[in-house]
Amino acid sequence: MPEKKNILVVEDEPQISRFLQLELEHENYICTVCADGREALDTALSRDFDLIVLDVMLPSLNGIEVLRRLRQQKQTPVIILTARDQVVDKVTGLDIGANDYMTKPFAIEELLARIRLHTKNSVVQMSESNLVCGRLSVNPDARIATYDSHLIDLTKKEFDLLLFLMQNRNIVVSREKLLDSVWGFDFYGSTNVVDVYVRYLRSKIDDVYNVNIIETVRGAGYVIR
Repeated sequence: MPEKKNILVVEDEPQISRFLQLELEHENYICTVCADGREALDTALSRDFDLIVLDVMLPSLNGIEVLRRLRQQKQTPVIILTARDQVVDKVTGLDIGANDYMTKPFAIEELLARIRLHTKNSVVQMSESNLVCGRLSVNPDARIATYDSHLIDLTKKEFDLLLFLMQNRNIVVSREKLLDSVWGFDFYGSTNVVDVYVRYLRSKIDDVYNVNIIETVRGAGYVIR
């Protein structure tokens, strides 16, 4: 049984911190909660955590200063979670060492996905099953896809399609083969569903990062090279 990950949640709004604690414990994490910046810094420095979820607006010491002082001694992964969504705040946080940045209100599913990404980075990088094409990386075991270390938020079927194409990279795969392999032999529907999901993937990868990962081979199918 894998060892549980230790997460420190630094949040001064009781409802949010309690919600995060319950969700994280439900996902089998060990969760410690702090509502004060100075207490959080002392806790982060005196104990080893796998990841810190850090609010910016905190009593006694704001989250940016907590992160600045933490980085003088430790490189614990930090996700900044705050209502402040101005670019300058994001840039400041990332410049002084934040690994990721989310704004409130947030979807818990996205936060959990980012936590999985940053707590499994070392495992993902060393995994023999990790599939890599340029800056695109897919880990079948963790079911995580990243581009240039940025998490790609995919639905289950989008991930399955991307995974199959990565497993067959440099091989042109027909729509019929994709339909059978990703949707299943008992799927009764048009092969157009493959085109629709390829468009979904392109909107989340190609369009976002200005690349051409998934190529269309006219009359034959799709390929990742």
